Amino acid sequence: MRSAFVALLGILCVCSNAGAQSVELTPFGGYRFGAGVGVVDGAPVVDDDGGVSFGMVLDIPFGDPRGGRKFEAVFSRAQARVTAQPTFFSPPIRELTTVDHMMVGLMQELDPLPGAAASAFISGLVGVSRYAAAGDTELLFSIGLGAGGRFFATRHLGLRVEGRGYMTIVDLGGAAACSGGCTILLRANPVFQADLTAGVIVAF
Repeated sequence: MRSAFVALLGILCVCSNAGAQSVELTPFGGYRFGAGVGVVDGAPVVDDDGGVSFGMVLDIPFGDPRGGRKFEAVFSRAQARVTAQPTFFSPPIRELTTVDHMMVGLMQELDPLPGAAASAFISGLVGVSRYAAAGDTELLFSIGLGAGGRFFATRHLGLRVEGRGYMTIVDLGGAAACSGGCTILLRANPVFQADLTAGVIVAF
């Protein structure tokens, strides 16, 4: 009887550790804010609209189980209206644009406790943003930062709330001039967006 109890205790410990280090899939919905001025093909583009966003987050643990580190992949989609002015004399054009963020990076739990029902986290991401409007599509380099909390009702189901910011480079260039020394001039026009989201965590 004692040996059976010890074996059962060992199985429960293994299951508990597995639950703390499980793969997590989180479909989410929220609201995205846009703010930024950029240049595409020489024309100024203003992104100042907001709208409903939705997507999916995948977290895969790695390394020391007590470290709380996870590989993270994020897909997020929203539609927004951007304002473009092809020339100085032409009237501004408002156009509906679909913006997808496809990113990978790392998520770090803060003061992680194995098996804890709640934890805070931060994340850092890199990837591409896809802007699609009127038959034209562009892929642009992006970086992202996120922070939020995870709250588990059971080992397999929980709630994730998060704020995530994106910076997309819509125009990047530069020039170099050398005469007794070299000077390098770089230009970058970023567009900033932010997602406020909530989703259901499915851990397995």
